[in-house]
Amino acid sequence: MKLSQLATPLKLDFVGNDFEVTSLATLKEATSSQIAYLENPKLLPDLQTTKAGAVFVSSHYQSYVPATCIALISPNPHLSMAYASAYFAKKDFVCANNETHIALMCDIGKNVVIGDGTIIEEGTHIMPNVTIGANVFIGKNVRIFPNVVIYDNSIIKEGCILQAGAIIGSDGFGYAHTPQGEHIKIYHSGNVILEENVEIGANTTIDRAVFGSTILKKGTKIDNLVQIGHNCEIGQSSIMVAQSGLAGSTKLGRNVIMGGQSATAGHIEIGDFAMIAARGGVTKSIEGGKTYGGFPLTLQHEWLKTQAKIARFFKKN
Repeated sequence: MKLSQLATPLKLDFVGNDFEVTSLATLKEATSSQIAYLENPKLLPDLQTTKAGAVFVSSHYQSYVPATCIALISPNPHLSMAYASAYFAKKDFVCANNETHIALMCDIGKNVVIGDGTIIEEGTHIMPNVTIGANVFIGKNVRIFPNVVIYDNSIIKEGCILQAGAIIGSDGFGYAHTPQGEHIKIYHSGNVILEENVEIGANTTIDRAVFGSTILKKGTKIDNLVQIGHNCEIGQSSIMVAQSGLAGSTKLGRNVIMGGQSATAGHIEIGDFAMIAARGGVTKSIEGGKTYGGFPLTLQHEWLKTQAKIARFFKKN
């Protein structure tokens, strides 16, 4: 659609040449046919170098917009992006009449649904009642247990295991909010990538990215009942134990271990070889190579000392 066709219903004016908009993207990844947005001032360096054709931006940061990019001045760029996302929303599990390629040496169970354009390589075993969307890639020797749902455009690489009831690629929990308190859905156009030998536990859910990909790197093991938010990146050979969760855009380094019911806030990073004890709450980025616990999060041995002191205090009183 034309930029003018998008800007008019959003009640946004712009100065510059009209052009055909293909999609939304991040400031870093956008091309001249895409629209990006700036919400966090920490991303001003990305705004200054963006290749986007246009950007939703508040008047406070208009001067940072490159000359090659059209500024769409909005009082709430995040909300404008949410409204715009509806125009580019993909229809999930819609047949597109693209040929599906399934290797001869695959084992496909009963009542399996496979969308158009999907590729399934040899040695893969898909058990009954699995639903696979369109344009999905499933590599060699993958095992998919009953009632798994894999949304469109997901990539499942060689040797992965998806336990029963896992959901790969559902919409992330993303909303922008109006001044009246209404919650406006942000439609997610990205996907999920599971690299080689990743295992996903039963009833675990992994959200697709708003833009780009939610990525679980090779050798990562995810327990049952885990929630992984949109645009997260989990490093190689990491482990997440049951009922743990990651808020959107969390980045884990390699060999990170998250204990049961531990969780993170969004947009933070956890360094390589960090360990988060059960029920630990991570609210800011932390360095690797250490063991953390508790809430507010601290080094685990300090947390245990504090709990021992509290217990002694109550015992005396």
